[in-house]
This record gives sequence, C-alpha cells and structure tokens, in this order.
Amino acid sequence: MKARIDFATEDDLEAMAGLLAELFALESDFAPQREKQIEGLRLILADPGIGKLFVLRVDGRVAGMANALLTVSTAEGRRVVLLEDVIVAAGLRGRGFGRRLVEHVAAWAAANGLARITLLADRDNVPALAFYERLGFERSAMRVLRRRISAA
Repeated sequence: MKARIDFATEDDLEAMAGLLAELFALESDFAPQREKQIEGLRLILADPGIGKLFVLRVDGRVAGMANALLTVSTAEGRRVVLLEDVIVAAGLRGRGFGRRLVEHVAAWAAANGLARITLLADRDNVPALAFYERLGFERSAMRVLRRRISAA
C-alpha cells in the first residue's frame, strides 16, 4: 500500500464529502448533508486564508482527510489552527494512517509558524479521544457552546 498526504483539490470534493458522511455518522452533533459539506469544502479551497484541506491518498485514492482552519489566538498572540474533520476510511483504520495525517498537519503548522492546534471531538467517542491523547493533545477545561445564526 502506497500512501501520501497532500493538499486537497477540487477533484477531491466528492471523495471528501463521502468521508465527512462517514465521520458525521459517528458524531452526535452532526448529520451528513452532502451539498452543505461540498459547499463548505469549496469555501475553504477558494480562500487559503481560511485554512487548508489535507487528503491522505492510499494507492492513489482519497482515503482520509483533515481540515486545518486558521484563526488568531489573542492568548498566544499568534495564528493557530482549529483542526476539524479528521477521518480515515473505515477499512483503513488502525494502520497508522490517522497518526500520519495528524502529524503531517502538525508539521505543516509548525513550519508555518502557527502556535497551537485545537480540536473538538465528540465526548462519547472514546477511541477518538484516546487517539488524540496518544498524539499529545490534552483535555481542556473549556466547554464548547454554540449558537445558530439564521440567514437574513
């Protein structure tokens, strides 16, 4: 199996939407909505200032992804990453691909002078929480709150 990680392109959108459907089926807060997922991915691809989309290709096919959104932390006084949408296709999990993907994003962030990576994981997803902790992520005392804003 030959694997490589690179930046996503427009040609990867359909495969990434499929991976997001797989991810959102595991998370209690979200439900797959293919058109919304593709539109969100397109927004990120169109504006590199928003973030970067990374894809894991195994034997030339998209088999995983990660979404590194860029923001500024006033606590850090620098730009930081909000890591979202980390997923490896079900049939390829447990082979180190997820670790390679997250470490690749971390190396990219470090090379670009970013100060921190923050991520959100479903509190009931014990395997994901353990995975991130093995990669050096620490639990935060912060709580996630969300407010929907309707379009006018």
